[in-house]
Amino acid sequence: MLDAATSRLSPITRRRLDVFRRNRRARISLWIFMALFVFSLGAELVANDKPLLMQYQGDWYVPLLVDYPDTEFGGFLPTPADYRDRYTRETIEADGWMLWPPIPYSYDTLDMALRHPAPSPPDGEHWLGTDDQGRDVLARVIYGFRLSVVFALVLTAGSLVLGVVIGGVQGYFGGKVDLIGQRLTEIWSGLPVLFLLIILASLVEPNLWWLLGIMLLFSWLGLVDVVRAEFLRARNLEYVRAARAMGLPSRLIMWRHVLPNAMVATLTFIPFLFTGGITTLTALDFLGFGLPPGSPSLGELVAQGKNNLQAPWLGITAFMTLSIMLSLLVFIGEGLRDAFDPRHIQHAGTSTTDARALRDA
Repeated sequence: MLDAATSRLSPITRRRLDVFRRNRRARISLWIFMALFVFSLGAELVANDKPLLMQYQGDWYVPLLVDYPDTEFGGFLPTPADYRDRYTRETIEADGWMLWPPIPYSYDTLDMALRHPAPSPPDGEHWLGTDDQGRDVLARVIYGFRLSVVFALVLTAGSLVLGVVIGGVQGYFGGKVDLIGQRLTEIWSGLPVLFLLIILASLVEPNLWWLLGIMLLFSWLGLVDVVRAEFLRARNLEYVRAARAMGLPSRLIMWRHVLPNAMVATLTFIPFLFTGGITTLTALDFLGFGLPPGSPSLGELVAQGKNNLQAPWLGITAFMTLSIMLSLLVFIGEGLRDAFDPRHIQHAGTSTTDARALRDA
């Protein structure tokens, strides 16, 4: 099936895909990163303080999807049932059973029955130990990985749209449009982002979407120059001039003829933009200007490692998680960069004509 889908691609696209496949490090990194991300998407099935499935008095329950009241299991209050409570657990197990996930803790679950004072070292109950509030570190790493990747994905997608639109308009029209756009971009890039975040954090309670919006105002600046340069080069190609002479609208020429050429350099920039989104979120959380306290943040885990030097497992876990994540993304970016490099295409067996066509494409 994969070969059939590949056969429908253009020759140049197949060459690029072949170059990426030959980069063993990039190929393996892509599979590992995708496997980790897919695994983190099911974090609730792996780490949760609610049973996945249970039976009580002959009835079936799915606490993972439905919040059942405590009165359903012999309690006295209509509040959501606490399945880690000793009375509730013994009541259910006396006339039923519960199927727990491998890690019976969510990212915000406080373990009140620790054998050692928090932060407690790794043991059979908490495989990577707990933080200084008694929360399971492994559960927070799984949820934090997902949050970081989703944040970076949305930020990269938004930055890609803004960078392509702004850089494309500047590069295609040139002249005064480009001059004014460059001056405004330089002024905007000179604003102190960290100070703005500090000021806004004191006025508005930070959350994920608020932080995304603020970062999106500045994250596209690194991409706009690349897109602008590609549009400046492509606007003088013969087929673009011919389309302009035929009277085609500028938006149609930019979309159909210029943008596909500009995306070659833009795509090689995406993995590194993605990496920058993760490091930015981590740095802001480490400084205390990121997500709200209690969020499953890798930056907060780094801060806890710094503040609890007597608990080295916190710092080691944060360092290893970020190192593996960012290394995989860098290796993927290197493979993607090589796949769009005409020199690597030519060395892989492409003729000079195809390499020249790749440069023009």
